[in-house]
Amino acid sequence: MDLSVGGIVGLIIFGAVIGILARVVMPGKQSISALVTVVLGVIGAVVGYFVAAKLDVADTSGIDWWRWIISIAAAIVLTFGYESVTSRASK
Repeated sequence: MDLSVGGIVGLIIFGAVIGILARVVMPGKQSISALVTVVLGVIGAVVGYFVAAKLDVADTSGIDWWRWIISIAAAIVLTFGYESVTSRASK
C-alpha cells in the first residue's frame, strides 16, 4: 500500500466509493453520516487490500475485482457493526 500523499488521497477516494457502494448494496436505510460512510469505506478498503494480498489476488491485470468485492464486503460488515453499536447506545 502506497503511503505517499497521493496514495493516501487515493485511498480516501477509493474508501469513499467503497463506503457508498456498501450502503447501496445493503438492505434497508442506514442512518449514518457521509463522514462515517467514508471512514468505514476507508477501513473496508484497507481490509480489502490486506485480505486480497493474503489470498494472492491483489495484483491482477486490469481491474482488481476481487479486491473491490472484498473491500465492499468488509465495509458492509463494518457498517452493520457500527449501526448495531450505535443503535444500542441510543436506546
